[in-house]
Amino acid sequence: MMFSFLKRQRGLLTPEYQLWRQQFMQKRLSLGMRIAFFYFVTLLGEQLVYLLFRSTQFSQIWLITILVILTGLVYGLNYLKKIRPPIQISLVFLILSWTITILIQLVDTIGKQVKPDMILIWWMVTFFSQATLVPVRWRFHLISQLGGLAYYFSVNSALGIEIFPDDMPAISWLINIFWTCFISNLSVYLYEKLAKSEFYARSTSEKLLLNILPESIAIRLKDDENTIADSFTDVTVLFADIVGFTQLSSHLPPDQVVGFLNQIFSRFDRLVEIHQLEKIKTIGDAYLVVSGLPYPRVDHADAIANMALDMQKAIADFNQETEKNLSIRIGIHTGPVVAGVIGLKKFAYDLWGDTVNTASRMESHGIAGKIQVSEATYDRLKKNYNFEERGAITIKGKGEMTTYLLLGQKNSESEKF
Repeated sequence: MMFSFLKRQRGLLTPEYQLWRQQFMQKRLSLGMRIAFFYFVTLLGEQLVYLLFRSTQFSQIWLITILVILTGLVYGLNYLKKIRPPIQISLVFLILSWTITILIQLVDTIGKQVKPDMILIWWMVTFFSQATLVPVRWRFHLISQLGGLAYYFSVNSALGIEIFPDDMPAISWLINIFWTCFISNLSVYLYEKLAKSEFYARSTSEKLLLNILPESIAIRLKDDENTIADSFTDVTVLFADIVGFTQLSSHLPPDQVVGFLNQIFSRFDRLVEIHQLEKIKTIGDAYLVVSGLPYPRVDHADAIANMALDMQKAIADFNQETEKNLSIRIGIHTGPVVAGVIGLKKFAYDLWGDTVNTASRMESHGIAGKIQVSEATYDRLKKNYNFEERGAITIKGKGEMTTYLLLGQKNSESEKF
């Protein structure tokens, strides 16, 4: 699974990254439009001051241009309040870019006040600002730049307006334009690669974290919550131990020991997902799982019972496939627990309390191939499951306890009689 994930990281973009990229670009585009809006509001204020004092610097066509740009920015910001597809985000960027660059050139063209040196400075500021604030695909930045350049050269040439400044060689002017566009597009391209790498690194970390902790606990941990500890009044805990695995492992190479154990526990992990339980940990060839936390559920005992029965089937299937003769001993108890995260390195989500200890005793004092439950769990399950009463047995640290062996679910036919 991890190999395929990393392969997708190096190759095709995952849907998760595409969605993140789309939402991020829309936010960045909105941010860039807000900054542009306040910039042109400042220019509008400047023109209004000129108008108030009847200054010769007041330009009616420049005032109209600013109002048009501000109107477009307001419309664009309102349009981006809803989530838009990537192509629409890119089109909004192009329209905004050309509105700012070409429209301002058009004003200079109409007024016959084209200043090539100022055009160069304006393009440098605009292109670098766009690459920094709105890093959409570099291809769209290139299209935006080529569109502005095409207008400038074609219209100015057609109208006989100067293209290059008198005090700067044409080659120098073109080199400045080239490097402005190149650096802008290169920065966008590199930013895209960096953002992709960071996203997949973060995603990998989050996937690993979710393999260790429940999702709700992982979120709290990422929010820098110092102490994560919760009390649950009613959960069901299952301990399982593979009988005979220690003896088997003494006669096998290490890789086969780990391989067999991985096959068995992987089957158990899939059952945990099916029954929507919470795996706590494995200790050697022992397996600990709980139902009823971190999200409480009324059927926690039933879910654990079904898990235990399926674990027996999983061991039977494993034996048939590998020609082994392993069995599993399971213990179950119901009651209150405390759950939390401990440690600074290799931290773990763990359980504490008498319920955990009793479930462990149910397993260690159980019978190979059987599911032993406490009386507390039996009371929850006896209506829907068949049991064999084992009777009172001496439990270490607990004294005598009446226990039961879970046999299976009651079928509809047996309930009629």
